Amino acid sequence: MDNSLLSEINLFVDENIKNLFEKQCKIMDGFYLKDIIHRNPFLLAINNEISATKLVESALTTKLYSSEEKMFGDFFERLAIYVAEECTQGQKSAARGVDIEFIHNSIHFVISVKSSTNWGNSSQRAKMHQDLANTVTRIKQTNRSANVQPVEGICYGQSKSTISKGILKVVGQNFWYLISGDKDLYKDIIEPIGYKAKEHNDSFVKTKAEKINLLTMQFVEEFCHADGSINWPLLVEVNCGNLDLDKMFSADQ
Repeated sequence: MDNSLLSEINLFVDENIKNLFEKQCKIMDGFYLKDIIHRNPFLLAINNEISATKLVESALTTKLYSSEEKMFGDFFERLAIYVAEECTQGQKSAARGVDIEFIHNSIHFVISVKSSTNWGNSSQRAKMHQDLANTVTRIKQTNRSANVQPVEGICYGQSKSTISKGILKVVGQNFWYLISGDKDLYKDIIEPIGYKAKEHNDSFVKTKAEKINLLTMQFVEEFCHADGSINWPLLVEVNCGNLDLDKMFSADQ
């Protein structure tokens, strides 16, 4: 990869990785004790969650992970658009459901970028196919002779390139090669990502540990016996206690 391009990617990664970790910290700021006690207490008991610290850490990690997939997916999609703009004069598409458009070797590529091969359900995939088809139709209405290739571009994975119903699916190295023309780009970008992530991760780990400590203290105060064991009946009562059915069918009705 050209050194100047790598420097530009470094700057892009630094700014966007920082934003990503800031969003994770905001999620932790909005995570409270009520978010823990509203989890399935029976599942916690089955999993033998007897440590307040582990219970809190598990709940917080689950919350972060559920948002992490989308945030990292969004990050890679933005990175792909940036790479295409810098390498192939691509541009962010204005079409619904399409992320990148560029012309190479007289082929007009329209690309929907996804982070991994296991994205979305069947209806979401069908919508992507329809969005790509609509974009192809729009372009051909403007230029009948245009050679338009719709693409499902996957940021990571090893699946082979395929064409199904006219849509080219490219994964991992093939995807990054398509939008950059560089066969090694997929390896070159991992170093700045890893380096910048480590810089911000130290602060994130500290913030997460402090949040776990705070929530553990609150949990112990409200839901643990004097000997430190979890008061499961109280936890279940707070989570599930809502008896009103007896009043609905009482003899006085």
